[in-house]
Amino acid sequence: MTRKIRIAHLSCGSEYSGIQKEIENAVASVNAEIVYPEVDTEAIEEAVREWGLEVASPDLQLMIARARSIVDGGFPVDAVFITTCFRCAEGAITRSELRRYIHERANLPVISYSFTERTTAETLLTRMEALVTTALRRTLLAREKQTGLTAGIDSGSTTTKAVVMRDNEVIGVGWVDTTEVLKSAELAYATALAMAGVDKSEIQALGTTGYGRLLVGEAMEALLVQEELTVNSKGAVYLAEKQKGPATVIDIGGMDNKAISVMDGIPGSFTMGGICAGASGRFLDMTARRLGVDISELGPLASKGDHNRLTMNSYCIVFGTQSLVNALSLGATKEDVASAACYSVAEQVFDQQLQELEIVEPVIMVGGTSLISGLVEAMQDLLRTSVVVPRYSQYIGAVGSALLASGFVAESKQEKAQVSVSESLRPDRSHTP
Repeated sequence: MTRKIRIAHLSCGSEYSGIQKEIENAVASVNAEIVYPEVDTEAIEEAVREWGLEVASPDLQLMIARARSIVDGGFPVDAVFITTCFRCAEGAITRSELRRYIHERANLPVISYSFTERTTAETLLTRMEALVTTALRRTLLAREKQTGLTAGIDSGSTTTKAVVMRDNEVIGVGWVDTTEVLKSAELAYATALAMAGVDKSEIQALGTTGYGRLLVGEAMEALLVQEELTVNSKGAVYLAEKQKGPATVIDIGGMDNKAISVMDGIPGSFTMGGICAGASGRFLDMTARRLGVDISELGPLASKGDHNRLTMNSYCIVFGTQSLVNALSLGATKEDVASAACYSVAEQVFDQQLQELEIVEPVIMVGGTSLISGLVEAMQDLLRTSVVVPRYSQYIGAVGSALLASGFVAESKQEKAQVSVSESLRPDRSHTP
């Protein structure tokens, strides 16, 4: 029986806010366990003194001491989950610095999260899955090539994507709007199979990811069902041919955003979410509709505009839409509005999520929004570095799923071969009296 993954929880305020039980339920749902590094009063005082960051909250001081215990190897864990209240500026600074400190010095997967009183186990599930997957399947995530004939389906909130791969090459793709989850998945998959010229029965392994991964995975008997954080990070560095060394992956999705620090194809720390859909692909889609253009035209339109000519508040999708309506009513050009919308989304992702990561090159943008050139240009301007958008970037989840499903098949075969060899080496006791 596989042992439970030990997730160290460093937190300030989760008990008082009433969400501690939600965190525990999320951890239990992925067959992991929460642990708390033990430290004494003297260790707390010493850790805070050495840390150099003066914090008033005793809980934050305890977090610092527990982080030090993990880094020093005094308390063995497999992953770390750091949480503080979203209203606390002091907590946000501590959370960010501890995430970086643990990731750099302990080489452990770390995720940080700012909770509200309404945080539920369901909102935390993907994050917990990613922590467990990274801790358990490092060998699988380190694989660099796809072999055989495998497929992947990414059942996203707004679109469903599918790919078919053969021996490290994408040979078929499918893309449809997500309406009914299963029907959309079947249609995207059928499109990819038709383009590849293969029958479903020929596929050796199918992997699923995205919001509908569990439903689609069960219905289609997928070999590997995996959350999108690890899948997307692996797919991104694979397509960008940056599987060795560090990388930063940015995925601005239809409902939420992901920013991931990757080393040798393995995610180390990541952030997921955002304040509101105003910093998502959904807002850009609404902007395109309001401007009367197709979403594919929004990027080139934004490239011709100047975001400095108007201010747009996209922290809320409602107020963001109000800003663009007001701007148009005052005579702003479509180009300037498109540019301001792209810049506003990029700016919120930069402020709310990328501050939690150490941005290292190459920076890789993936997902459907990576095809919006105005958004990529805005992100490059904010990060002051070039951004890589690899071929098939919009199929990133499906590619990552097909790639990892291939690795899962290879590992299973290897395990079976080892068992076979082991059995053949056993002494023959059939003639033992």
